[in-house]
Amino acid sequence: MAETYDLEGRTMLVTGANSGIGLATASELVRRGATVHVACRSEERAGPLLAAARAMDGPGSALFLPLDLGDLASVRTAAARFLDTGAPLHVLVNNAGVAGQRGLTADGFELAFGINHLGHFLLTTLLLDRLKASAPARVVTVASVGHRQARGIDFDALRKSTPSFTGLPEYGVSKLCNILFTQELARRLGPGAGVTTYCLHPGAIASNIWQRMPWPLEPIVKLLMRSPEHGARTTLYCATDGTVVSDTGKYYVNCREKPPSRVATPALAAELWAQSQKWTST
Repeated sequence: MAETYDLEGRTMLVTGANSGIGLATASELVRRGATVHVACRSEERAGPLLAAARAMDGPGSALFLPLDLGDLASVRTAAARFLDTGAPLHVLVNNAGVAGQRGLTADGFELAFGINHLGHFLLTTLLLDRLKASAPARVVTVASVGHRQARGIDFDALRKSTPSFTGLPEYGVSKLCNILFTQELARRLGPGAGVTTYCLHPGAIASNIWQRMPWPLEPIVKLLMRSPEHGARTTLYCATDGTVVSDTGKYYVNCREKPPSRVATPALAAELWAQSQKWTST
């Protein structure tokens, strides 16, 4: 029986698709017939996926899009390059992320916040009109159960380098921001926009997100984790499954809706959105 390419004619953009969960997600989307824009910093590191996509049977394809989420100028350039293609955008997967790294982005934001949230916030808002024009469309953001460790957001701390040893408190805040962003985007879009939003915990996954954690935490953490292919399941569910087509602003774990932390309130989401708009001049 011939394979059915159920995503043929669909265009998707996946950040951080050169490794880990992003690679597993993009590979499966291509296999199912989608055109996937692989948004990451290095074309060389995206090479194996691009080559594998060319070797696949069927209509699916992968295209490289240079993107550095830690540099807002790069985000603007990437969005403009995508828009210049004239292609529709049916699914945006905000997947890329960092954990356990110290320092500041090119624009002076704490690394986890700047890359995990603010870069994706700007990318999404710049592509939002194209998503609306391509409706029905989806925005899927990879968050984490680690968001439950955050007790709120210290907005002043987001302009400082990571003060903690592991970087995990900052990671937790950035993942809380992913949840809040998804919820607020859903509220702002409303039911008539044709664009639905989802966030998820992929599970404890052995990926490059942990590669700069202080030794010996990285090897210990990875020993307890599952494969990127397992981690991609919930991302793919939110991106393509028909059972969630009428849902929006929800948080998923193991392909099931779950309530996020009680800290994820509409008031905090609105404040984060306002700050993010200010910091990205959108």
